[in-house]
Amino acid sequence: MPTTPSRTRRRPPRRPIRPVRRRRPRWAMRAATTLSVVVLASAGIGHSLVAGLDADIVRVDPFKDMKNRPRAGHGMNVLLVGTDGRDRVTETERRRFRLGGAPCHCTDTIMIVHISEDRERASVVSLPRDSYAETPPHTDQVGGREHRGHPIKLNAAYAEGGPQLTVRTVENMTHVKIDHYLEVDFTSFMKTVDVLGGVKICTTRPLRDTYTGLDLAAGEHTLRGGAALQYVRARHADASSDLGRMKRQQRFLASLVDRATSSGILLNPLRFRDVTRAVLGSVRADRGFGTDELLDLGRAMRTFSPASSEFTTVPIGRLGYVVPGIGSTLKWDPVKSEQVFRALREDKPLASARPGPKPSASPDGPAPRVEVAPQRILVQVENGTATKGLGRRVDEALAAAGFRTTHRPVDSPTRDVTRTLVVHDPRWDRSARSLAAALPGSELRAAPGLGPTLKVVAGTDFREVRRVRGPQPVAPEPEVVRGNEVRCT
Repeated sequence: MPTTPSRTRRRPPRRPIRPVRRRRPRWAMRAATTLSVVVLASAGIGHSLVAGLDADIVRVDPFKDMKNRPRAGHGMNVLLVGTDGRDRVTETERRRFRLGGAPCHCTDTIMIVHISEDRERASVVSLPRDSYAETPPHTDQVGGREHRGHPIKLNAAYAEGGPQLTVRTVENMTHVKIDHYLEVDFTSFMKTVDVLGGVKICTTRPLRDTYTGLDLAAGEHTLRGGAALQYVRARHADASSDLGRMKRQQRFLASLVDRATSSGILLNPLRFRDVTRAVLGSVRADRGFGTDELLDLGRAMRTFSPASSEFTTVPIGRLGYVVPGIGSTLKWDPVKSEQVFRALREDKPLASARPGPKPSASPDGPAPRVEVAPQRILVQVENGTATKGLGRRVDEALAAAGFRTTHRPVDSPTRDVTRTLVVHDPRWDRSARSLAAALPGSELRAAPGLGPTLKVVAGTDFREVRRVRGPQPVAPEPEVVRGNEVRCT
């Protein structure tokens, strides 16, 4: 029977203590994780502690009666939705952080968070709130009316049909099965950042947004709850609008993961409880997102590093895609977006979703491109002939083609015009060329001082108004970045 001394002889000789490295080796992190789980279990507080917090989560059922869903893949997909929730913020905070106005009861942020099956990687795909979407048939949450599928902005699906319509719409668009639904509002976000002691962000240039009150000088900043909310909500800090905001949200999430995983919070049962309480204090989640899932995510995140997380935005094919009754939307690139979502379904890194060859050009129709969109061109029509009603016909045809006519055509002082004229102020020559392209055979004639309203003098040669299209906006090419590439260094 072995003795105690014999066991002692197997131990390696004791080495002198060295300075602690900033980055733990993976085996050390795993050992610390195992030790932490053992401590939690042996103390009897791990499962019961989270279970107590779990009971406070407001539950929703976004998967009720859902049929014909996408096939489940590997790993876990969480639809993370950031809602308005300003009605639960104090009046002082609303004034300080520019949260005025009525709640929109819509989604401010929509992301698919994919946790790999081996719990070694988190992939985050941002879905623009103004994405063009088509809802499946559903029942209106407010009026209870039955609706057929129809076009909508993605963030409006929540207002019309709540979490269930949001999940169904996202699944229909991505063919990614959503396993869990997590809804976070302003209050929960600010509390979480404060409990973590703030999150560090960097900016290479000043960021100012008068709508949210964001005002940051170039450099490094540690943002607490309210200021962090201003940072992730800002849409007017630059010309990129919502796409720029999503990049800032991704940078912030990367820094938040860095803060949570590098500060020892996830290895300390009491700190872990405080952070979990802040996160879950005002969230809504599906009924299946419970104690076991929380502990599973907590253990997975203990092995995370900033390099374990990757972020991207769904590739956009068309900016400014106008839909009658809805407004300007963003239309996804069908080929590139499918590559991103296939990577999620197959549990592969987003970097593996390499752009394929561009599809062959397929214009929306015979309408040629012009320098200025018809919707931006003001037109006054004059009838330059003796033909009654010609001015009205030209005005209606131009309006149907998208031009902003006055809808009040008049007779020209000259009634023997044979060739249709486009009379314009030289300062608006680009608009004049675009208008002339819609009037085959027309003649351009400069009239200094005329102003922004162009004049069309219809001649006897008028036959038709040809449809034209404005310049195609160029969508920025989305990139896949890892957390360690966007955090402060």
